[in-house]
Amino acid sequence: MSRPTIVLVHGAWADASSWNPVITELQSQGFDVLAPTNLLRGVETDAAYVASFLAQRTNGPVVLVGHSYGGVVITNAGAAGGDVRALVYVDAFVPDEGETVFQILGGSGSAFDVPDPTAVFDIAGYPAGPEGDAEAFLKRSTVFDSFAQDLSEADRGLILAGQRPITLSANTAPTTATAWKTIPSWAVVGLADKVIPASTQRRMAERAGATISEVDGSHVSMLSHPQVTIDAILAAVAAVGD
Repeated sequence: MSRPTIVLVHGAWADASSWNPVITELQSQGFDVLAPTNLLRGVETDAAYVASFLAQRTNGPVVLVGHSYGGVVITNAGAAGGDVRALVYVDAFVPDEGETVFQILGGSGSAFDVPDPTAVFDIAGYPAGPEGDAEAFLKRSTVFDSFAQDLSEADRGLILAGQRPITLSANTAPTTATAWKTIPSWAVVGLADKVIPASTQRRMAERAGATISEVDGSHVSMLSHPQVTIDAILAAVAAVGD
């Protein structure tokens, strides 16, 4: 079997550059790596786009990787396009059918589970969106203290400046397909993650039967401790090749 293509799906408030340390190392090992844009508009739309990307831009086996909300997207898209043989979740949501992001975070102790969302988000309308929908941006304090607290001040500043917002509706839309029920999965659990607490990550990963590794990192551990994510991806690659 040919070597798998590795497809990396970023989460909210991010773009493909959030995978740069991982991409650089995997490319140095000779892997074909793709990091498509996650539209961050809604679960159905985002999953359809990634499934279409997989169908058109990959040939042969795929290891599909998702960070944070990207885990929702790969869960819904993984069995809908391309030849996905393994899923890797990095500080990510691993939802079951019917679950939403906000539902998963409710009562979890997440920095985002607060009575007043404007304490952590800046909310802004956007053109042509559904009635009542809006985009959520991270406040400076949220980026620096809760989202990327183990990065340098300069790198946290880059996240703050370049963040791509996610719609509120993407966080309230239910998962409708669960690729992890038919595709083997791996999960990197961030022990210092304040967005998706480690206990919540572990519960979802165990439910999915994932092979779990841990990292003493924030919600963006693929930037602060990229080798742990790389090792999980390589473990998935090795299993695909079995």
